Amino acid sequence: MNETIIQVKDLVKKFGNFTANDKLTFHVNKGEIFGFLGANGAGKTTAIKILCGLSSPTSGDVKVAGFDVYKQTELIKKNIGYMSQKFSLYENLSIKENIRFFAGIYGLSAKEIKKRMDDLLERLNISHLKNELIASLPLGWKQKLAFSVAIFHQPKIVFLDEPTGGVDPITRRQFWDMIYQASNDGITVFVTTHYMDEAEYCDRVSIMVDGRIEALDTPAGLKKSYQAENMDGVFLKLARGK
Repeated sequence: MNETIIQVKDLVKKFGNFTANDKLTFHVNKGEIFGFLGANGAGKTTAIKILCGLSSPTSGDVKVAGFDVYKQTELIKKNIGYMSQKFSLYENLSIKENIRFFAGIYGLSAKEIKKRMDDLLERLNISHLKNELIASLPLGWKQKLAFSVAIFHQPKIVFLDEPTGGVDPITRRQFWDMIYQASNDGITVFVTTHYMDEAEYCDRVSIMVDGRIEALDTPAGLKKSYQAENMDGVFLKLARGK
């Protein structure tokens, strides 16, 4: 039986008279790659902030890694990793300094940090670049490093908010290889993306429209239900209300 790592029931988030999240109900299993899709303004970012313990719901029951989003936000933060497209690493710090900084925030000891950093740099084949500033690296390498730093403390869940925006197709494919590896290692991956081809790489996909989850299934199941050749077709039909 699959172990549930995120449980959401009737999640509502309102800002005044505006409902950003309208009775969201879904669950995510341990080690699953879960795609959270929707157009800009659909309510994805609001929901992710709640799941990360950065915002409280207006109503509903939400548990992340077994912790309650109303009362145990600090415990949630210790058990998750997060990576956004816009900001993940400090550009004016070196690779080594970024790793030390973020690992220190999560409470890893100096000994643990050194061992894991050596392993990571060797795995990425960039040991010779450890003193280079992040600003000097190509975008693709920044994104790979940002993901590696987000899971450096071996969290139960990693939230990826449009992690491959702006990178070339080859780098995107390499990035997804890293996601698969994290999933194989037991880390649950909760990912938003604008690239519909990436939705095909997820175990299950949820699609939000106007604050509600309009569809949730495997990519194959969604394509069958909406009689679409690909996820682009599914998304268009949902966006148009067909």
